[in-house]
This record gives sequence, C-alpha cells and structure tokens, in this order.
Amino acid sequence: MTMKYLFSLLFSVAFLALSCAQVPAERPHLKNQKFDQRVTTLIDFSVPVLGVQELHENPADYVILDTREKEEYDVSHIPGAILVGYNKLDKKALRAIPKDANIVLYCSVGYRSEKIGKKLQKMGYTNVHNLFGSIFEWVNQGYPVVDNDNHPIYKVHTYNKKWSQWVDEDKAVKVW
Repeated sequence: MTMKYLFSLLFSVAFLALSCAQVPAERPHLKNQKFDQRVTTLIDFSVPVLGVQELHENPADYVILDTREKEEYDVSHIPGAILVGYNKLDKKALRAIPKDANIVLYCSVGYRSEKIGKKLQKMGYTNVHNLFGSIFEWVNQGYPVVDNDNHPIYKVHTYNKKWSQWVDEDKAVKVW
C-alpha cells in the first residue's frame, strides 16, 4: 500500500511540474532555432512573453527594464531601458513606475528577467512581460543598442564565453 501511495504521489508531482512549465502555443519565435529551443527550456513562461519585433515597433508603449547587472548594462542596453538589476533589485527605480504600467523586462536570454518579473508580480505590478530572447535576440534581429550616453554601439555583454554563442558574430562585438 505504501509503494502504491508513493508512486501515485510522485506521478502527481511530476504531472503538475510538467503542466506548469508548458510552452504557450502562441509565442514569438527566435531567429536561431537552437537558441529558441534553449531559451524555451530555461524559462517556465510564468511571466507572459513579448517578442522583440513588437517591442521594437512600439517602444513608447512600454516601460523597459534591464534586469542585468550594471557592468552588463554599461556595455550596451536597449534604448530607453532603466537598469533595475538582478542580484540586488533597485526598488528605488521601481517607485516611479505605476503598478498598472505596461512593463517589459529583459536580461541576456530571458531567465533572469523572468525571475524579476515574478517578483514584480508579487509586488503588485499587473502588466509585466518578459522579452523573449532578451537582448541577445534584440541584437540578433539587428535592432540598436546604446551606450550610457545614448549613442549607438555595436557591442553586447554576453555574460560569459559559453553564452556568447547565442549572439550572431556579424551583429555585435561580444564582451564578457
């Protein structure tokens, strides 16, 4: 009886875990199919995703928050992005943002931004999105990044050598 109960419990937990991490049928797709598959395995889609094309076409519709660390942001960032960080979330930067603002978060690939998105949802923010593929996909699609003086730059912080493989060689100089 105990083994039957244990098996049933394990099956239930496994089923719930898989059902919570399902990839939405309607979602943006990334330029590189292998990168798309990798990002899909990294995030659990608990924060709705937004495609880079939609953000590029409508940047004024969103408060853009960069959830990377300062040294990454200082290399380059999406125009208009506000640095809020990851390891130490800058709650002071969030105070000026209304709880119902249309927010899009990004990091390198979408993992850290999703985690911060969950935190914002718990803090009462109601319209939070994770940029699918984040700054790597933004650069891969040829969209501009800027330095701290808001000048266009062709560099992106790729976190480390391993993650740099997901940025197209011809789109940006990779820094880590």
